[in-house]
Amino acid sequence: MLSGKLAVVTGGANGIGAATARLLAAKGASVAVFDREAPREDFGAHHFPVDVTSRESIDAAFAAAGTPDILMVNAGTAEEQDFLDHTAGLWERTLAVNLSGAFHTLQAAARLMKARRRGAIVITASTNSFDGEARLTAYNASKAGLLGLLHTTANELGPYRIRVNAVCPGLIRTRLTEAQFSNPDLLREYFRHIPLGRGGRPEEVAQACVFLASDEASYITGATLCVDGGQMAGKFGTWTESRAEFSQGEWRLR
Repeated sequence: MLSGKLAVVTGGANGIGAATARLLAAKGASVAVFDREAPREDFGAHHFPVDVTSRESIDAAFAAAGTPDILMVNAGTAEEQDFLDHTAGLWERTLAVNLSGAFHTLQAAARLMKARRRGAIVITASTNSFDGEARLTAYNASKAGLLGLLHTTANELGPYRIRVNAVCPGLIRTRLTEAQFSNPDLLREYFRHIPLGRGGRPEEVAQACVFLASDEASYITGATLCVDGGQMAGKFGTWTESRAEFSQGEWRLR
């Protein structure tokens, strides 16, 4: 399916990035992981130590890896802090990774792709691109900014046959969210508002990413695909104790 294509995945050592890198490799792509850490398992990817807050680091990695056919802009960070106590340092650090890092990575790759007149780019945004979840000011702002980057680049890069799309995951079980998934009381209330009644797995987001990167999505650009169990489709809680029970981390009908 992706044989002969070079796929670059930023933040590909853990979580959604690692799941996406594994799936790309399984589909036949040659995978380059741009991350400060090396992947924890060997699935045939080449690791390039990269700090996405440094344009020099990004450019050096692309010079070594080559021109990608596929780029997954996935590197990100999140840290909770009340808005009134939110420090300038946290704000700047979060935007440097999540938004400026995405800009520099996407621009560097697109300049290489332009010469070939083809390419597929997928940005990992978030359901937080649309709402204002408490205690995540910088994260929310950075993820909302990614949609502005998405729309502008899809518009400008389309003539060069470079497609740019985004996935918007909901609550996915990764290293960053392990604390939430270890709190049954929190999950009970959070998942009450998700029609599918549970959180997601990195592999489920990876499937959406690889679809958008593949030729099966050849007429899709500038789109956002929510991978959130239906969370953004609802307004009030789907699940109630009168007809369901919360067990083993998910809601189920009685």
